[in-house]
Amino acid sequence: MAKLFTKEQIRAWLKENNLKEGKDVEKAFIGEIKDVLQEALEEEMTQSLGYSKYDWKNKDTDNARNGHSKKTVRGRFGSVELEVPRDVKGEFEPVIVKKHERTIGSKMEDAIISMFACGMSNRDIEQQMRTMYDVEVSAEMVSRITDKVVPMAREWQNRTLDSLYPIIFLDGIVFNVRQDGRVVKKTAYVVFAINLEGCKEVLGIWIGEAESSKFWMSILTDLRNRGVKDILIACVDGLSGFEEAIKATFPMTEVQRCIVHQIRNSTRYVNYKDWRPFCKDMREIYTAPTEEAGLAALDRLEEKWAGKYAYAIKSWRSNWPCLSPFFKYPPEIRRLIYTTNPIESFNRQIRKITKNKGSFPTDDSLFKILYLIVMDESEQWKMSIREWGTIMNQLMIYFKDRVEACI
Repeated sequence: MAKLFTKEQIRAWLKENNLKEGKDVEKAFIGEIKDVLQEALEEEMTQSLGYSKYDWKNKDTDNARNGHSKKTVRGRFGSVELEVPRDVKGEFEPVIVKKHERTIGSKMEDAIISMFACGMSNRDIEQQMRTMYDVEVSAEMVSRITDKVVPMAREWQNRTLDSLYPIIFLDGIVFNVRQDGRVVKKTAYVVFAINLEGCKEVLGIWIGEAESSKFWMSILTDLRNRGVKDILIACVDGLSGFEEAIKATFPMTEVQRCIVHQIRNSTRYVNYKDWRPFCKDMREIYTAPTEEAGLAALDRLEEKWAGKYAYAIKSWRSNWPCLSPFFKYPPEIRRLIYTTNPIESFNRQIRKITKNKGSFPTDDSLFKILYLIVMDESEQWKMSIREWGTIMNQLMIYFKDRVEACI
């Protein structure tokens, strides 16, 4: 980018205005900015009408100038008072300083939304705006500006989806939300997917108060209504009611319960002195090469530990139909579906940004910050996941007819 001024011009300007202190430079610079903006507005009016101010000979319009209206805008170096040209017909739409715009260059609303998306509180945003742009913004103003995100978020939430998703992950994060004068626990449920191109994608965010098969049914029905015809594999962490709901909505979808969550649940009540040998024996289950070998390892675990940790053994037995599907797949697919790590990594980013939020005033305030986080993270999801070509070819072997039916 070319320099606007040479060093010699800058030195001459400083000397001409006898500028020696930073504050004096800022004040003088405001005057220069005002002159530039004022001249730009006059030139815009000339271009709009097609003739200069006193050039009546070249006038080829029934519109004309109609004086000026005063307007104060704020920028990085303070307030600037302008006289915005008007036309008789009211058709003039200035570009350099748009109608109703009160800031120049700073893009105040974008800055506020960006700070909000980073998890800053309204008080922090107020302080930052005072420091950066010398403008006063109230909590109500911050809320009004960030509320402009809500229509875009709703449009995103209702967008048409692909007909087929090879793999989806489901999880929920609990937040404090004010409701009817009190703070209640609400869960933001996230559906995270790997699409046919192998790229990560959040299909939607739903805010509810309790998990149930009825609730999950409403989410899955929403996915169907938005165009999803089939899901090959759904990875969950033992969410209540999900398995029943998916069988009713996507009956052919295979449910894989997260092995990592199963391990955590199994070791929750294991004594410290038994923890290492118990985990070593349990590891033989999920690292077994086949389902039969995994069941044999579970039998050995039961024989050795059932006397002390019957609950852990029972958990593996009762959940086996949802824990074992990954055994039939090659290592590349196994590594992808046996844990819900992809969505948990995304959830960690959400927690990092929202950790300073004690509570949210409304469901919409929670929804809009989650939407902004999704938009920010999505910028990093342009590339397909590692070894996706191999994984997709393997999935085609297992689900060829279903994939071809949807593409």
